[in-house]
Amino acid sequence: MEKIESTIRFPKKLEFLFSPYRYKVAHGGRGSSKSWSFARALLVLGTKSKLRIGCFREVQKSIKDSVHRLLSDQIQSMDLGSFYEVLDTEIRGKNGTNFLFSGLSTQTVESIKSYEGLDIAWCEEAQSIRKRSWDVLTPTIRKLNSEIWISFNPELDTDETYTRFVLEPPPNSYVAAVNYNDNEWFPEVLEQERLHCQKTNKEDYGQIWEGQCRLAVSGAIYAREVSEAIIGGRVCNVPYDPTLKVHTIWDLGWNDSMSIILVQRLRSEIRIIDYIEDDHKTLDWYATELQNKRLNWGYDYLPHDGAAKDFKTGKSTAELLKAFGRKVKMTPNIGIENGIKAARMMFSQVYFDKEKTARLVECLKRYRRSISLATNEAGAPVHDEFSHGADDFRYLAINADGLKNESDEYVPVRGRSAREPLDNVIGY
Repeated sequence: MEKIESTIRFPKKLEFLFSPYRYKVAHGGRGSSKSWSFARALLVLGTKSKLRIGCFREVQKSIKDSVHRLLSDQIQSMDLGSFYEVLDTEIRGKNGTNFLFSGLSTQTVESIKSYEGLDIAWCEEAQSIRKRSWDVLTPTIRKLNSEIWISFNPELDTDETYTRFVLEPPPNSYVAAVNYNDNEWFPEVLEQERLHCQKTNKEDYGQIWEGQCRLAVSGAIYAREVSEAIIGGRVCNVPYDPTLKVHTIWDLGWNDSMSIILVQRLRSEIRIIDYIEDDHKTLDWYATELQNKRLNWGYDYLPHDGAAKDFKTGKSTAELLKAFGRKVKMTPNIGIENGIKAARMMFSQVYFDKEKTARLVECLKRYRRSISLATNEAGAPVHDEFSHGADDFRYLAINADGLKNESDEYVPVRGRSAREPLDNVIGY
């Protein structure tokens, strides 16, 4: 084993893997040898002492989704086949070292307890690991001198892993940015790929090869529009103007999130000054939250289902809000795709308050389409924790032309016929 340790190759930036730290974090782009080096380091350490090592990803539907194959390949390349036994779902060393593999998304506080005795937890492709998973895993790895190893290529600077371990790392952490130019053995075939990407895909090059954070997730529906808003300085301080009406745009939910955009309009500028998102709250709670802000209120714009009567109360959301003294209009149902087009057309006019609408901007960064596994083609937008804010933004776009400061003037909103009767405007 001494011979193996003396001949093994590691980029200098990753030699910290052999030093004692609670958290060992490597982030960066393609070709940096992060995963390769993590696997080799763990295999070497596993020959020196009996270790129980858990290898985790956010989602692992089968062993094929894990680093099992990577470790197996490194065992062969390092000539450790006589020491390690590669089984279908685990890897065992002659001294009792054991590699286990699991996904985090399916773990609960109870099920994760089986990993309490781990010496090392390796979290690969950690950019995808969510807050809930970290909250479940980190307190479980509690054995004396236990370590958590984290390797990933960051996507957004608001990702849980990036903020938790790069922007605000916990005590006893070693965090290294590692890229292709830190890899002394960077292969020529990857160099050709890198140069081609640099020439033909400048938009993604920084994230893919240099580990830079994107402004929106890859494939996000509004990726270009969000990037332009951030670069153009339209995510900034947007103060409330008491001379302008504050309109609210609603996306209704109970188990799902309820989303409310608070917006003012001055000529062509659409100023989003605040944003509310919550769940399992009653309508009177939201109405009280709004009223307590004591703003110069205009109209509450509800989606078409806001006119449907609740079987429990016999009243619609629109009727209940009217009873709270608020004025309500209905958002026309022009379809999701037409709404997305309207949102894209409106985007260049919108200013977002950087602090109060951070969650809404995050939703727009992550709003994406489902991808067919059979055809690899994009389909309808994904319904997830980020879609509620994005749906609300779409409703804002549909209503944008009707946001006025004269409370007694009704102007048809986008998608509504100018000859449509005012009977559809609840509260008139």
